[in-house]
Amino acid sequence: MAASSSSSSSSSSSSTSHLLLLVGSCLLLVSYFAVSEAYTTPHLVKGLSWSFYKNSCPKVESIIRRHLKKVFKKDIGNAAGLLRLHFHDCFVQGCDASVLLDGSASGPSEQEAPPNLSLRAAAFQIIDELRELVDEECGTVVSCADIVAIAARDSVHLSGGPDYDVPLGRRDGLNFASRDATVANLPSSSTNASTLIEFLATKNLDATDLVALSGGHTIGLGHCSSFTSRLYPTQDPTMEERFANDLKEICPASDTNATTVLDIRTPNDFDNKYYVDLVHRQGLFTSDQDLYSYQKTRGIVKSFAEDEALFYEKFVHAMLKMGQLSVLTGKKGEIRANCSVRNSDNIQLKTVVEEDTEASAEL
Repeated sequence: MAASSSSSSSSSSSSTSHLLLLVGSCLLLVSYFAVSEAYTTPHLVKGLSWSFYKNSCPKVESIIRRHLKKVFKKDIGNAAGLLRLHFHDCFVQGCDASVLLDGSASGPSEQEAPPNLSLRAAAFQIIDELRELVDEECGTVVSCADIVAIAARDSVHLSGGPDYDVPLGRRDGLNFASRDATVANLPSSSTNASTLIEFLATKNLDATDLVALSGGHTIGLGHCSSFTSRLYPTQDPTMEERFANDLKEICPASDTNATTVLDIRTPNDFDNKYYVDLVHRQGLFTSDQDLYSYQKTRGIVKSFAEDEALFYEKFVHAMLKMGQLSVLTGKKGEIRANCSVRNSDNIQLKTVVEEDTEASAEL
Protein backbone atom coordinates (compact mmCIF):
# COMPACT_ATOMS: atom_id res chain seq x y z
CA MET A 1 0.00 0.00 0.00
CA ALA A 2 2.85 2.32 0.92
CA ALA A 3 4.56 1.63 -2.42
CA SER A 4 1.31 2.14 -4.30
CA SER A 5 0.72 5.43 -2.45
CA SER A 6 4.26 6.58 -3.23
CA SER A 7 3.82 5.69 -6.89
CA SER A 8 0.50 7.53 -7.03
CA SER A 9 2.02 10.57 -5.32
CA SER A 10 4.95 10.55 -7.74
CA SER A 11 2.61 10.30 -10.70
CA SER A 12 0.48 13.15 -9.37
CA SER A 13 3.56 15.31 -8.78
CA SER A 14 4.81 14.58 -12.29
CA SER A 15 1.43 15.52 -13.81
CA THR A 16 1.37 18.74 -11.80
CA SER A 17 4.88 19.61 -13.00
CA HIS A 18 3.92 18.99 -16.60
CA LEU A 19 0.81 21.11 -16.16
CA LEU A 20 2.81 23.98 -14.67
CA LEU A 21 5.33 23.79 -17.52
CA LEU A 22 2.52 23.84 -20.05
CA VAL A 23 0.84 26.83 -18.40
CA GLY A 24 4.19 28.61 -18.15
CA SER A 25 4.89 27.99 -21.84
CA CYS A 26 1.47 29.32 -22.79
CA LEU A 27 2.02 32.45 -20.71
CA LEU A 28 5.39 33.02 -22.35
CA LEU A 29 3.81 32.65 -25.80
CA VAL A 30 1.01 35.06 -24.88
CA SER A 31 3.56 37.52 -23.53
CA TYR A 32 5.70 37.18 -26.67
CA PHE A 33 2.84 37.80 -29.06
CA ALA A 34 1.55 40.71 -26.95
CA VAL A 35 4.95 42.41 -27.00
CA SER A 36 5.45 41.64 -30.69
CA GLU A 37 2.07 43.12 -31.54
CA ALA A 38 2.69 46.15 -29.35
CA TYR A 39 5.93 47.01 -31.13
CA THR A 40 4.89 46.37 -34.72
CA THR A 41 5.98 49.19 -37.03
CA PRO A 42 3.90 50.70 -39.82
CA HIS A 43 4.30 49.34 -43.33
CA LEU A 44 7.13 51.07 -45.20
CA VAL A 45 6.28 53.09 -48.27
CA LYS A 46 7.95 51.73 -51.40
CA GLY A 47 11.32 53.41 -51.83
CA LEU A 48 12.01 53.95 -48.13
CA SER A 49 14.42 51.72 -46.23
CA TRP A 50 15.83 51.26 -42.74
CA SER A 51 19.35 51.23 -44.23
CA PHE A 52 19.01 53.56 -47.21
CA TYR A 53 22.38 55.33 -46.75
CA LYS A 54 24.30 52.26 -45.61
CA ASN A 55 26.72 52.57 -48.53
CA SER A 56 26.40 56.18 -49.70
CA CYS A 57 26.52 57.93 -46.30
CA PRO A 58 26.78 55.44 -43.41
CA LYS A 59 27.61 58.13 -40.82
CA VAL A 60 24.73 60.48 -41.62
CA GLU A 61 22.78 59.82 -38.41
CA SER A 62 25.82 60.06 -36.14
CA ILE A 63 26.84 63.34 -37.82
CA ILE A 64 23.41 64.83 -37.19
CA ARG A 65 23.16 63.60 -33.61
CA ARG A 66 26.64 64.83 -32.72
CA HIS A 67 25.85 68.34 -33.95
CA LEU A 68 22.43 68.48 -32.29
CA LYS A 69 23.92 67.51 -28.94
CA LYS A 70 26.03 70.68 -29.16
CA VAL A 71 23.07 72.77 -30.30
CA PHE A 72 20.76 71.57 -27.53
CA LYS A 73 23.44 72.02 -24.88
CA LYS A 74 23.29 75.75 -25.68
CA ASP A 75 19.50 75.92 -26.10
CA ILE A 76 17.27 72.87 -25.55
CA GLY A 77 14.37 74.94 -26.90
CA ASN A 78 15.63 74.20 -30.40
CA ALA A 79 14.50 70.59 -29.98
CA ALA A 80 10.87 71.68 -30.04
CA GLY A 81 11.59 73.92 -33.03
CA LEU A 82 12.99 71.06 -35.10
CA LEU A 83 10.23 68.66 -34.11
CA ARG A 84 7.58 71.20 -35.10
CA LEU A 85 9.35 71.81 -38.41
CA HIS A 86 8.93 68.11 -39.28
CA PHE A 87 5.22 68.23 -38.39
CA HIS A 88 4.61 71.33 -40.48
CA ASP A 89 6.50 69.85 -43.40
CA CYS A 90 4.73 66.48 -43.46
CA PHE A 91 1.14 67.69 -43.06
CA VAL A 92 1.45 70.03 -46.06
CA GLN A 93 1.83 68.00 -49.31
CA GLY A 94 3.90 65.34 -47.54
CA CYS A 95 7.38 65.01 -46.03
CA ASP A 96 9.25 66.64 -48.93
CA ALA A 97 11.05 69.54 -47.21
CA SER A 98 8.81 71.99 -49.09
CA VAL A 99 8.52 74.08 -45.91
CA LEU A 100 12.23 74.90 -46.28
CA LEU A 101 11.85 76.47 -49.74
CA ASP A 102 12.09 80.24 -50.09
CA GLY A 103 9.36 82.12 -51.94
CA SER A 104 9.71 82.90 -55.63
CA ALA A 105 8.00 84.69 -58.50
CA SER A 106 5.31 82.01 -58.35
CA GLY A 107 4.23 83.19 -54.93
CA PRO A 108 5.04 83.32 -51.19
CA SER A 109 6.60 80.28 -49.54
CA GLU A 110 4.92 78.00 -47.01
CA GLN A 111 6.92 79.82 -44.33
CA GLU A 112 4.93 82.98 -45.04
CA ALA A 113 1.54 81.36 -44.40
CA PRO A 114 0.02 82.27 -40.99
CA PRO A 115 0.45 78.82 -39.35
CA ASN A 116 4.19 78.89 -40.11
CA LEU A 117 5.01 82.44 -39.04
CA SER A 118 5.85 81.17 -35.54
CA LEU A 119 8.27 78.48 -36.72
CA ARG A 120 11.67 79.07 -35.15
CA ALA A 121 14.14 80.81 -37.44
CA ALA A 122 16.88 78.85 -35.66
CA ALA A 123 15.35 75.57 -36.84
CA PHE A 124 15.92 76.51 -40.49
CA GLN A 125 19.46 77.61 -39.71
CA ILE A 126 20.22 74.32 -37.94
CA ILE A 127 18.98 72.32 -40.94
CA ASP A 128 21.33 74.34 -43.16
CA GLU A 129 24.21 73.56 -40.79
CA LEU A 130 23.36 69.86 -40.91
CA ARG A 131 23.13 69.99 -44.72
CA GLU A 132 26.68 71.39 -44.84
CA LEU A 133 28.10 68.86 -42.36
CA VAL A 134 26.54 65.87 -44.13
CA ASP A 135 27.73 67.13 -47.52
CA GLU A 136 31.30 67.49 -46.22
CA GLU A 137 31.28 63.81 -45.27
CA CYS A 138 29.31 62.26 -48.13
CA GLY A 139 28.59 64.79 -50.85
CA THR A 140 25.02 65.75 -51.72
CA VAL A 141 23.40 62.32 -51.40
CA VAL A 142 21.12 62.82 -48.37
CA SER A 143 17.87 64.70 -48.94
CA CYS A 144 16.82 67.71 -46.89
CA ALA A 145 13.57 65.85 -46.11
CA ASP A 146 15.54 63.00 -44.54
CA ILE A 147 17.71 65.44 -42.58
CA VAL A 148 14.54 67.04 -41.16
CA ALA A 149 13.13 63.60 -40.22
CA ILE A 150 16.34 62.50 -38.49
CA ALA A 151 16.64 65.85 -36.68
CA ALA A 152 13.06 65.49 -35.40
CA ARG A 153 13.80 62.01 -34.03
CA ASP A 154 16.97 63.24 -32.33
CA SER A 155 15.07 66.21 -30.90
CA VAL A 156 12.73 63.76 -29.19
CA HIS A 157 15.47 61.49 -27.89
CA LEU A 158 17.97 64.15 -26.81
CA SER A 159 15.28 65.88 -24.74
CA GLY A 160 14.57 62.67 -22.84
CA GLY A 161 12.16 60.80 -25.11
CA PRO A 162 12.39 57.45 -26.90
CA ASP A 163 15.05 56.61 -29.47
CA TYR A 164 13.86 54.87 -32.61
CA ASP A 165 14.87 54.03 -36.17
CA VAL A 166 13.67 56.28 -38.97
CA PRO A 167 13.07 54.88 -42.47
CA LEU A 168 14.99 56.94 -45.03
CA GLY A 169 14.98 57.53 -48.76
CA ARG A 170 12.74 60.60 -49.06
CA ARG A 171 13.50 63.06 -51.85
CA ASP A 172 12.91 66.79 -51.84
CA GLY A 173 9.90 68.41 -53.48
CA LEU A 174 10.30 70.72 -56.44
CA ASN A 175 7.61 73.15 -55.36
CA PHE A 176 6.15 74.61 -52.18
CA ALA A 177 2.44 74.52 -51.40
CA SER A 178 0.18 77.53 -51.88
CA ARG A 179 -0.85 79.69 -48.94
CA ASP A 180 -4.39 78.25 -49.04
CA ALA A 181 -3.13 74.65 -49.10
CA THR A 182 -0.76 75.37 -46.21
CA VAL A 183 -3.51 76.93 -44.09
CA ALA A 184 -5.95 74.11 -44.92
CA ASN A 185 -3.49 71.42 -43.82
CA LEU A 186 -2.29 72.94 -40.55
CA PRO A 187 -5.23 73.10 -38.09
CA SER A 188 -5.15 75.99 -35.64
CA SER A 189 -4.69 75.78 -31.88
CA SER A 190 -8.40 76.54 -31.47
CA THR A 191 -9.52 73.42 -33.36
CA ASN A 192 -11.55 70.93 -31.31
CA ALA A 193 -10.79 67.21 -31.02
CA SER A 194 -13.70 66.06 -33.19
CA THR A 195 -12.56 68.22 -36.10
CA LEU A 196 -8.93 67.14 -35.61
CA ILE A 197 -9.93 63.46 -35.79
CA GLU A 198 -11.79 64.09 -39.05
CA PHE A 199 -8.81 65.97 -40.47
CA LEU A 200 -6.25 63.33 -39.51
CA ALA A 201 -8.44 60.62 -41.00
CA THR A 202 -7.72 62.21 -44.39
CA LYS A 203 -4.04 61.45 -43.68
CA ASN A 204 -4.78 57.84 -42.62
CA LEU A 205 -4.08 58.72 -38.99
CA ASP A 206 -6.53 57.72 -36.23
CA ALA A 207 -7.59 59.08 -32.83
CA THR A 208 -4.73 57.35 -31.00
CA ASP A 209 -2.26 58.85 -33.49
CA LEU A 210 -3.80 62.28 -32.87
CA VAL A 211 -3.42 62.07 -29.09
CA ALA A 212 0.09 60.61 -29.36
CA LEU A 213 1.36 63.21 -31.85
CA SER A 214 -0.16 65.98 -29.72
CA GLY A 215 2.25 64.78 -27.05
CA GLY A 216 4.92 66.68 -28.96
CA HIS A 217 3.60 69.63 -26.96
CA THR A 218 5.38 68.24 -23.94
CA ILE A 219 8.26 70.51 -25.06
CA GLY A 220 8.23 73.98 -26.56
CA LEU A 221 6.48 77.33 -26.24
CA GLY A 222 3.09 78.77 -27.12
CA HIS A 223 2.37 82.35 -28.16
CA CYS A 224 -0.27 84.35 -26.29
CA SER A 225 -2.18 84.90 -29.52
CA SER A 226 -2.72 81.13 -29.75
CA PHE A 227 -4.66 80.83 -26.49
CA THR A 228 -5.86 84.22 -25.20
CA SER A 229 -9.28 83.55 -26.74
CA ARG A 230 -9.64 81.08 -23.84
CA LEU A 231 -8.99 83.91 -21.36
CA TYR A 232 -10.72 86.97 -22.84
CA PRO A 233 -13.39 88.29 -22.79
CA THR A 234 -14.55 85.31 -20.71
CA GLN A 235 -12.53 82.44 -19.32
CA ASP A 236 -12.88 78.97 -20.84
CA PRO A 237 -14.64 76.85 -18.15
CA THR A 238 -12.47 73.84 -19.03
CA MET A 239 -9.37 75.75 -17.82
CA GLU A 240 -8.29 75.29 -14.21
CA GLU A 241 -8.62 78.55 -12.25
CA ARG A 242 -5.07 78.97 -10.91
CA PHE A 243 -3.60 78.02 -14.28
CA ALA A 244 -5.79 80.64 -15.97
CA ASN A 245 -4.72 83.32 -13.49
CA ASP A 246 -1.05 82.54 -14.13
CA LEU A 247 -1.63 82.84 -17.88
CA LYS A 248 -3.37 86.21 -17.41
CA GLU A 249 -0.22 87.53 -15.75
CA ILE A 250 1.86 86.42 -18.74
CA CYS A 251 -0.72 87.65 -21.25
CA PRO A 252 -2.58 90.58 -19.59
CA ALA A 253 -4.37 91.40 -22.86
CA SER A 254 -5.53 89.46 -25.90
CA ASP A 255 -2.89 91.12 -28.08
CA THR A 256 0.08 90.53 -25.75
CA ASN A 257 3.24 89.54 -27.61
CA ALA A 258 4.69 86.94 -25.24
CA THR A 259 5.19 83.19 -24.93
CA THR A 260 4.82 80.55 -22.24
CA VAL A 261 5.67 76.87 -21.89
CA LEU A 262 3.34 74.25 -23.35
CA ASP A 263 3.87 71.86 -20.44
CA ILE A 264 3.97 73.55 -17.02
CA ARG A 265 5.40 70.51 -15.22
CA THR A 266 8.50 69.57 -17.21
CA PRO A 267 8.73 72.08 -20.09
CA ASN A 268 12.10 70.91 -21.43
CA ASP A 269 11.66 67.16 -20.96
CA PHE A 270 10.05 64.88 -23.51
CA ASP A 271 7.84 62.84 -21.16
CA ASN A 272 4.15 62.15 -20.47
CA LYS A 273 3.54 65.15 -18.18
CA TYR A 274 1.67 66.94 -20.99
CA TYR A 275 -1.14 64.42 -20.48
CA VAL A 276 -1.03 64.95 -16.72
CA ASP A 277 -1.54 68.64 -17.49
CA LEU A 278 -4.65 67.82 -19.53
CA VAL A 279 -6.12 65.65 -16.76
CA HIS A 280 -5.70 68.62 -14.40
CA ARG A 281 -7.31 71.00 -16.95
CA GLN A 282 -3.98 72.76 -17.56
CA GLY A 283 -3.70 72.30 -21.32
CA LEU A 284 -2.63 75.51 -23.06
CA PHE A 285 -4.51 75.32 -26.36
CA THR A 286 -8.10 74.33 -27.11
CA SER A 287 -6.66 71.63 -29.38
CA ASP A 288 -4.82 70.27 -26.33
CA GLN A 289 -7.45 70.46 -23.59
CA ASP A 290 -10.30 69.23 -25.80
CA LEU A 291 -8.50 65.89 -26.14
CA TYR A 292 -9.44 65.32 -22.50
CA SER A 293 -12.87 66.92 -22.72
CA TYR A 294 -13.89 64.88 -25.77
CA GLN A 295 -15.28 61.45 -24.89
CA LYS A 296 -13.60 59.57 -27.76
CA THR A 297 -10.09 60.69 -26.79
CA ARG A 298 -10.40 61.15 -23.01
CA GLY A 299 -9.53 57.52 -22.25
CA ILE A 300 -6.42 57.67 -24.46
CA VAL A 301 -5.23 60.81 -22.65
CA LYS A 302 -5.72 59.14 -19.26
CA SER A 303 -3.85 55.99 -20.34
CA PHE A 304 -0.88 58.06 -21.54
CA ALA A 305 -0.91 60.11 -18.32
CA GLU A 306 -0.70 56.90 -16.31
CA ASP A 307 1.76 54.98 -18.51
CA GLU A 308 4.70 56.83 -20.05
CA ALA A 309 5.99 53.69 -21.81
CA LEU A 310 2.63 53.33 -23.56
CA PHE A 311 2.79 56.95 -24.70
CA TYR A 312 6.30 56.46 -26.07
CA GLU A 313 5.23 53.34 -27.94
CA LYS A 314 2.22 55.01 -29.56
CA PHE A 315 4.13 58.22 -30.26
CA VAL A 316 6.85 56.35 -32.18
CA HIS A 317 4.20 54.41 -34.12
CA ALA A 318 2.37 57.63 -35.05
CA MET A 319 5.61 59.43 -35.98
CA LEU A 320 6.60 56.62 -38.33
CA LYS A 321 3.19 56.84 -40.02
CA MET A 322 3.29 60.63 -40.26
CA GLY A 323 6.88 60.58 -41.51
CA GLN A 324 5.79 58.63 -44.58
CA LEU A 325 2.96 60.93 -45.67
CA SER A 326 3.04 61.45 -49.46
CA VAL A 327 6.82 61.01 -49.64
CA LEU A 328 8.71 61.32 -52.90
CA THR A 329 11.09 58.44 -53.59
CA GLY A 330 13.11 56.94 -56.44
CA LYS A 331 13.37 59.35 -59.36
CA LYS A 332 10.68 61.73 -58.10
CA GLY A 333 11.77 65.07 -56.69
CA GLU A 334 15.45 65.80 -56.16
CA ILE A 335 18.16 66.08 -53.51
CA ARG A 336 18.64 69.78 -52.92
CA ALA A 337 22.18 71.08 -52.52
CA ASN A 338 20.68 74.08 -50.74
CA CYS A 339 17.59 73.19 -48.71
CA SER A 340 15.90 76.54 -49.30
CA VAL A 341 16.32 76.57 -53.10
CA ARG A 342 15.44 74.15 -55.88
CA ASN A 343 18.51 72.90 -57.73
CA SER A 344 17.25 74.48 -60.97
CA ASP A 345 17.20 77.88 -59.21
CA ASN A 346 20.50 77.40 -57.41
CA ILE A 347 22.88 79.85 -59.10
CA GLN A 348 25.86 78.66 -57.05
CA LEU A 349 25.19 75.04 -58.00
CA LYS A 350 24.83 75.97 -61.69
CA THR A 351 28.19 77.76 -61.56
CA VAL A 352 29.91 74.71 -60.07
CA VAL A 353 28.35 72.41 -62.69
CA GLU A 354 29.37 74.76 -65.51
CA GLU A 355 32.97 74.94 -64.21
CA ASP A 356 33.13 71.14 -63.97
CA THR A 357 31.79 70.83 -67.51
CA GLU A 358 34.37 73.31 -68.86
CA ALA A 359 37.21 71.49 -67.04
CA SER A 360 36.10 68.16 -68.51
CA ALA A 361 35.98 69.68 -72.02
CA GLU A 362 39.57 70.93 -71.67
CA LEU A 363 40.74 67.45 -70.69
